[in-house]
Amino acid sequence: MTTGVIPGGQPPEPRPKRPQLPEQRREPVGPQGLHVDNRTRSSVITARAAASFEPLGRSVATARSFVRDTLQGWGFGDIVDDAVVLTSELVTNAVVHAGTAADVLCLRSDEGVRIEVADRYPEREVPLQSAAVNMGSPDREGGRGLQLCAALAARWGVEYTPTHKNVWFQLDLPERPVGTRAAGPVVPAELLPIADGRVRVAVVQIDRGGSITAWNEDGEELFGYAAEQVVGKPLTDLAAWPHTPGTGTGIAEALQLSRWEGSYGIRGAHGRVVPVYASHLRVRDTGGEPSTVCLLVRDHERAVLQSPLRVPASGDTGAAADGAGTDPFEVFIGSPAPDDLDGLLQRTVERARDMLDADAAFLLLATDDETELEVRASTGLPSARQRFARVPVEAGPGRYGSARMPAVHDDLTAAPGAVPLLSGTGMRSVVTVPLKVEGRLTGSLGVAAEAPGRYSNEEALRLQFAADRIALAVESARLGELERLRRGSLSFLVEASDLLAGTLDRDQTLALMAQMTVPTLATWCAVYTIADQASEPYLSYVLHEDEELIDGIKSLLSKIPPPDPVPTPGARVWSAPGEAAHQAALRTSMRSLSLGDSHHRIGTTIGPTLATASAVGGETVVLPLVARNRVIGMLTLGKPTDEHFRQEILELAEDLSRRAALALDNARLYSERTAISQSLQRSLLPPGLPQIDGVEVEVIYRAAGEGNEVGGDFYDLFPIRDGAYGFAIGDVCGTGPEAAAVTGLARHALRLLAREGYDGPAVLERLNSAILDEGARSRFLTLLYGELRPQEDGSAELKVVCAGHPLPLRLRQNGTVEPAAEPQPLLGVMEDLDLYEQTVILDPGDVLLCVTDGVTERREGTRMLGDDGLADVLTTCTGLTAGAVAARIMRAVERFASDAPSDDMAILAMRVPEVGQH
Repeated sequence: MTTGVIPGGQPPEPRPKRPQLPEQRREPVGPQGLHVDNRTRSSVITARAAASFEPLGRSVATARSFVRDTLQGWGFGDIVDDAVVLTSELVTNAVVHAGTAADVLCLRSDEGVRIEVADRYPEREVPLQSAAVNMGSPDREGGRGLQLCAALAARWGVEYTPTHKNVWFQLDLPERPVGTRAAGPVVPAELLPIADGRVRVAVVQIDRGGSITAWNEDGEELFGYAAEQVVGKPLTDLAAWPHTPGTGTGIAEALQLSRWEGSYGIRGAHGRVVPVYASHLRVRDTGGEPSTVCLLVRDHERAVLQSPLRVPASGDTGAAADGAGTDPFEVFIGSPAPDDLDGLLQRTVERARDMLDADAAFLLLATDDETELEVRASTGLPSARQRFARVPVEAGPGRYGSARMPAVHDDLTAAPGAVPLLSGTGMRSVVTVPLKVEGRLTGSLGVAAEAPGRYSNEEALRLQFAADRIALAVESARLGELERLRRGSLSFLVEASDLLAGTLDRDQTLALMAQMTVPTLATWCAVYTIADQASEPYLSYVLHEDEELIDGIKSLLSKIPPPDPVPTPGARVWSAPGEAAHQAALRTSMRSLSLGDSHHRIGTTIGPTLATASAVGGETVVLPLVARNRVIGMLTLGKPTDEHFRQEILELAEDLSRRAALALDNARLYSERTAISQSLQRSLLPPGLPQIDGVEVEVIYRAAGEGNEVGGDFYDLFPIRDGAYGFAIGDVCGTGPEAAAVTGLARHALRLLAREGYDGPAVLERLNSAILDEGARSRFLTLLYGELRPQEDGSAELKVVCAGHPLPLRLRQNGTVEPAAEPQPLLGVMEDLDLYEQTVILDPGDVLLCVTDGVTERREGTRMLGDDGLADVLTTCTGLTAGAVAARIMRAVERFASDAPSDDMAILAMRVPEVGQH
């Protein structure tokens, strides 16, 4: 519903003017037809209020409230009932029967009130013909609104536009005799207001300075002060201000107004505040000095003084005196109103408490499904303990058990548990009222006092008056907070997803899960993991915002059974940690008390135990970590003592748990795959290098790709027979598992064939046949294979076959570098190979360097290291050991380009030491 009020002035016509149909004069409807009244709307419009209502059933009740509040605010209480009845019928026709939205317009003039109800169904038939019309039976549903207009309104009619049908009616104000300000109907005696047997009216006169100049006997009886005790004192010394909902005017300002009515409190001689209803009238004595005469009665006897034309505490009288309206919300909350929800709620409970002179006040907001209320603000109560606590909307049978209806409890000790929020707070009497927006429950406002019997239906009406005026603002602020929270939640989840997706390490994923929840969502958290369906949950990670409490919580959780791995989504409460912490603290305290202060060792354990109990003493919830239809763990979130989780936080935690579960399962699968891959890859590497007398050997191996130990490049060095050793370095086409499979075939085949006594060419020819037998899985292979045999003169004889592999380089003592073999066909391409071996003698101090093409094809942009670049680096290695030569080559390769290597690399360096270096 949208509304707008424009007091004063003559606004433009509410809709485009069209030729008006005849207005209808209030006359009985009969066979003679409807009387035509040609008078047009010519009176000056002094105020206007408009509202639109959705095509919903509850809009009818909301429209009735809108019209009632509007007319009462204008002081037209005499015609409110007729206006509400007619509006109800016309809005029902629009939103229920016609099924369209309804626009209600109220116009105030000096003659009375005109109310227009427009719907979006202009072709709907209505009886407007000047001929005789039968409007049907009063019992039929359709058309009854027009019958009521004819019966109750002074004038009524129907107007059409291309898009609207507008039914209007006018109610004139009743004429009153001269000198009569207001007159009410004759009512039965049982409906008259109740007063004491002797109605006392205190007459107090105040001078222009605000001091009391006269005080009558009834004033003495009501408040206990004799005239000589109060004459000369300012009235503000006795007044407790304000006590009227929506009152923003101070007592000093009220005394300066020409007329004022309202309720406040006078502090009596006994020290208690006496609620009174006052009528102030500004007068002038014969000397021309202004003063104020105040008539005061007990507040429950306000009917003696109250003017029927004025709604109690409907607004700021100062503004009324100026001829301008005042926003009741701003009057109650104050200006400027808080711009955040928590500030608005806190200001509301404080004003509600002061308004009813209460000891405490609280405000609860409804959850989305309206089944529970959540404590969001309180004053006079332990707010830290009560904040975000949940209470059901329907606590029991009857109106006193539902938050949807106002309720007054005279004494809570007679009805224990009637208001669970106040249990144990010492409050005895309480009044609660609902906050509703368009008929929907959005919250509950309550005030309480320590004394019993403090509140009646009158206070409930006053509190409801205030609640009605702040409900829309509270709901708007709550929706704004939810929108900000949702935007923040989306940002939080996006960031969390990025962080979780950025790692495949299981331990790091567990740490991220905990760090993202603490302290954003919870004070502490624990992550349980489940290895497989047959395993018990294992406590894997614990985190608290205070690092000193982590060990205590971890120790506590390790002593209690873990939560059940239930796959049901959503958070469920887990009470075991709180109960265990409470029992542990109790046992420690009892041991300390029984052993006395001399046992310092026991006494020193009390502090950490109590700190742990306080840390986990609040609400604890468990969220399942479900991935690929299996529970792989639980995420446990906790709050400190007496704190609870908000529903929005739990929903955000549930979203996070789903993402975290998938990330954790991905990390588990990756860890398992990596472990299997590394285990298989390690089996492809030689277990170790043998020690060869008279020859230094060094190998450096780098596999390309994260988590790979072996790829397409491989090396081997193994004993054959009679002091001879076989060595090999090769490169399988491609990388990864397929290349590694051929690597394993080649390495094991070389060892087997060489030990069977085959020479180099025969070994490689048989390996070539084995590779070709692999069919589609085969990969071509470049291979340098040789046999090494140390000689007695200190040299070493090598017989090598280079099958398509980069040629080995020989470094002599004089620094020259030359190829040590000739190129021959690679393996895995042709069936018939004609290979031969070449003999190389390494003299003392010589080095034989064998590499794979990952070394020579190292690139930086368009540059490539190449065979020449490798030879240049090798010339600088004269006199170095085999290990130093291999390290210098690898360092030069790594420095040649800034990017990580994209191919596997293997370096095999063999050196014959010089004489005396053995």
